[in-house]
Amino acid sequence: MTEVHLLLRKDPAASAAAVVFIVGLATMGGFFFFEYVLGYPPCPLCLDQRMAFYVSVPLAALLWLGAGHGAARKVLLLGFLAIAALMLWNTGLSAFHAGVEWKFWPGPTDCSGPLNKLGSVGGLLNKLQDIRIVRCDEAAWRLFGVSLAGYDVLVSLFLAAVAGLGIKAARARPE
Repeated sequence: MTEVHLLLRKDPAASAAAVVFIVGLATMGGFFFFEYVLGYPPCPLCLDQRMAFYVSVPLAALLWLGAGHGAARKVLLLGFLAIAALMLWNTGLSAFHAGVEWKFWPGPTDCSGPLNKLGSVGGLLNKLQDIRIVRCDEAAWRLFGVSLAGYDVLVSLFLAAVAGLGIKAARARPE
């Protein structure tokens, strides 16, 4: 057996936390890369989708550390439950966002749909100098026809499943 298999068998809770941490951190690196290197500013829904990672990644790091240092079963269980819940919520939010991009349903009025209530021409010109609207209903980037929101569905669902394995592993730990 390889060393990875031995680690997975030795402490599956720590392994689950490590996977959530590493994949979540890589995902965060990805969305910051798209924003700051490639120049794709996030829409309001994209920013909302990041919140689950901002909580889950540090929590996974703490669980990884705690699992290796004898954290209580209840602490591990609650931590993995929180990650699973956040990632399932994010899966739904990302699926909603992907549906908005595909025009299956309307998105939030502040970032999709028609531009109404722009005011007078002079007021509009002043507003246009100060704001940049990033639309939620237009995918800025796609790979194989799947947008970033679509990939977030897959990543979030995967991390929820890994957190589910962490819950199972935490329940199997001795008190």
